[in-house]
Amino acid sequence: MDKMMDNPWFLRITALLLAFLMFFSVKAEEENSNSAASNTMTEVIEDVPLEVYYDDTSLMVSGVPATVDVQITGPTSEVQTTQQIKDFTVFVDLRNLPLGEHRIRVQTENISQELGVRIDPTFLNVQIEERVTQEFKIDAELNERLIAEGYVLKSISADPGTVTVSGPQSVIDSISFVKATVTEEPGLDSSVTREARVRVLANDLTKLDNVTIEPEVVEVEAVIEEYSKEVPISISQTGTAREGISVEEIETEVDTVKISGPRNVVDAIEEYEVEVNISGVTLTDTAIEVDLAAPEGTSSVNPGSIIVEAEIEVDESVLIPEDISSTTIDYGDSADKLFFDSLSKEAKDSKDNNETVVPAHDEDAAALIAYGTAEILGSLNVEEFVVYVDAVEKLGPYRVL
Repeated sequence: MDKMMDNPWFLRITALLLAFLMFFSVKAEEENSNSAASNTMTEVIEDVPLEVYYDDTSLMVSGVPATVDVQITGPTSEVQTTQQIKDFTVFVDLRNLPLGEHRIRVQTENISQELGVRIDPTFLNVQIEERVTQEFKIDAELNERLIAEGYVLKSISADPGTVTVSGPQSVIDSISFVKATVTEEPGLDSSVTREARVRVLANDLTKLDNVTIEPEVVEVEAVIEEYSKEVPISISQTGTAREGISVEEIETEVDTVKISGPRNVVDAIEEYEVEVNISGVTLTDTAIEVDLAAPEGTSSVNPGSIIVEAEIEVDESVLIPEDISSTTIDYGDSADKLFFDSLSKEAKDSKDNNETVVPAHDEDAAALIAYGTAEILGSLNVEEFVVYVDAVEKLGPYRVL
């Protein structure tokens, strides 16, 4: 035995055998370790809904995200089943907590004990407050850069005009704007009515969440019109009045007109001049209708026509020839008169079927002046008068009154 131990080849062979033994032993351990590792896996389930347990009828909670990410580690089959079915619950329970700020841990329920679970975020800083409800006026708006050139936003309104907002007291107190914005394609040249979602904004225009808005959508009407401006009317006379009538003054109840068109053209117009032809004024018709035309370079004028009233003076000596006799009754200081200048003349024939012919130059309409009190004259109408000549019972031409 001692000889064998002293033999170098024996020692070499023994060392080689020990080396092989150690190699296979380590290799076996590695294989066992790899086999165990191959049966374990880790997966992250994203955007898992986070349940919040609290009295939502009288309280509001802020600081709680809508979803969390859940990382699970364990046997491959268990991880895959949990990932597919997702029959577990992630929650925070605030039911026994008082009002105020709290740091709480996110919990899970109905998840396999064979799995290691990590939730991101694990802890939440939440604030529990009383639920407050308040009514706010809606500020309807439209980006005016969407409006076509030459058009303007005349008005914009929301229906309904107010909304009810419920939320934590701190959020309600921070509300500065409640807006409903119309979205449209550029180039708007007519009025639009669109549905718009209501947004609740802080003073720095950041959107405030964690509130309930009722209604969430409203109808917004934007009235878009061509650019226009109101300018005063300037009236001037043209033409000549009929003989015996002089027009002292003309006036209208319309003081201004609205002119529409390109802004640079409309803004250059300071007044709208109306020319009134007074040649059509008569004793009984002193109202003149004047059509209004749009100034050059503009699109329209509103109203399209106006009524101008003429104040007249009458020369009776011209209207009533000297050789026509008339009888008047003196009504004293209360006497007044009414003029009719478009009465047609008739001729009553004599007997024996004789025909009365009025010469052509005498067939013009007659003028008539009625005298009386204002009350009586106010009831008279031109259709109530007939001017005629009574032919006597003789033949041949002659003059009658």
